[in-house]
Amino acid sequence: MAAQDVLGQTARLASSSALLQVLFRVVTFGLNAFTLRYLSRELIGVVNVRLTLLYSTVVFLAREAFRRACLSGSTKRNWTKTINLLWLTVPLGVFWSLILGLVWLHLLEVPDPSVVPHYQAGVVAFGLSAIIELLGEPFWVLAQAHLFVRLKVIAESLSVVSKCILTVTLVTLYPQWGLYIFSLAQLLYVSVLVMCYVIYFVMFLGSPEATKKSFPVARVKALLPNFVEDETFVNWKEARLTWSFFKQSFLKQILTEGERYVMTFLNVLNFGDQGVYDIVNNLGSLVARFIFLPIEESFYVFFAKVLERGKTVKDQKQDDVAMAANVLELLLKLVLLIGLTITVFGYAYSQLALDIYGGSMLSSGTGPALLRCYSLYVLFLAINGVTECFTFALMCKEEVDRYNFVMLALSFIFLCISYFLTHWYGSVGFILANCFNMGIRIAHSTHYIHDYFRDSTHRPLSGLLPSPALLLLYIISAGVTAFSEVWFCCDKGWMARLLHISTGALCLAATLVTMFCTETELVHFVRSQ
Repeated sequence: MAAQDVLGQTARLASSSALLQVLFRVVTFGLNAFTLRYLSRELIGVVNVRLTLLYSTVVFLAREAFRRACLSGSTKRNWTKTINLLWLTVPLGVFWSLILGLVWLHLLEVPDPSVVPHYQAGVVAFGLSAIIELLGEPFWVLAQAHLFVRLKVIAESLSVVSKCILTVTLVTLYPQWGLYIFSLAQLLYVSVLVMCYVIYFVMFLGSPEATKKSFPVARVKALLPNFVEDETFVNWKEARLTWSFFKQSFLKQILTEGERYVMTFLNVLNFGDQGVYDIVNNLGSLVARFIFLPIEESFYVFFAKVLERGKTVKDQKQDDVAMAANVLELLLKLVLLIGLTITVFGYAYSQLALDIYGGSMLSSGTGPALLRCYSLYVLFLAINGVTECFTFALMCKEEVDRYNFVMLALSFIFLCISYFLTHWYGSVGFILANCFNMGIRIAHSTHYIHDYFRDSTHRPLSGLLPSPALLLLYIISAGVTAFSEVWFCCDKGWMARLLHISTGALCLAATLVTMFCTETELVHFVRSQ
């Protein structure tokens, strides 16, 4: 597949993934607002922090390394061995579910049954849901490698909508069920997700469309583990790369979910405060999740396909190098401008957003300060996602192993900083620690990118430099909206609030017009791809 075709399909995949993330976050956003009126914030804290952490840890440790290894390189490979390797995620998931389930049941603080009933059933259900989801891993990787955009959109949309409908129904009719509600909804979500992938491939394999595309897997049976005589069960090169990524993924999970591990294991916040933190975190991460994550996942595939892992820039096809450098520069510019917009306008509108969303329970206390800090954190997330996406797609096994040592040291430092900052600044300390963590990771990735392109004429890191006119307008907008918040928000009535919103809208409009006038190449890239 030509590099230009890969770029086009990757962009469509990123766009579809972004739309999916919009759906997921909007559903979560609405679901939190709805459940706040029926359930206690302690129960929401246990579900969204404690149990979701169990599920995400099992899934991440069991599959992340396999995904990165098996999506690297060309789609022309021995898919029998790749599928065999991917099925190893299931026993690995069972192992992690049992180990972590015991920890969650017997070593961590158990919530008060009168406030959060059926905790044990919740732990079992969320651990089981992780194993069920891993049953669909070979199907997911095969679909992602061949850029089956529509399949991903349909499968994940149906699963989210099903989960939402069941949750709303049970919360309305049987709020006393407690964690049973979220356990059943989680099991339904993963079941629908896996069944969509399975049903699609059962219908697709052997069809005229599959034959026309020369799809590498001909029968459904080939998607199950297969032993081939006189051949190894798995591709050992992929297996070794998986092991390298596994060591890295273990550390990355600590860094990604570090604040939840600190909350869960060190009890620095009670379950109610954890609930408020998670609600603010979901609100603050709306744009980060539905734009930055799909870009990172989709363009990781693009860079891994266009450039060969472990080769220097001189040993690559120069046309592909030029395209990759141009795409990287424009992606950095895109996420930088999105991140700056959120940081500038998020500061002045955090309190208003929380007051509209959750009332005084969220807009008083630490809620506004949390969301303001998160607006800054989004800028770090934006840059880190793209720089690490390129770096991980190009690192050879030895470089990945070396980076693991960096991540190990960073994980330890991050956990220590999180603990102390939380004691000094409360839940805001978690976000400050995350900013530090992302800053170090960005420094490492940008250093790698600079060294990689040093012997070429391409300088993709220039994408991190916005135009002076746009930068000036961001500074003016920050000052004007902060002044507007002092005068009009948020206890002076709805007319004053509307004036505050209008001020922000005018500043945002001026920023967007300037962006369109000064960043013409980026505008063309977004429109064309």
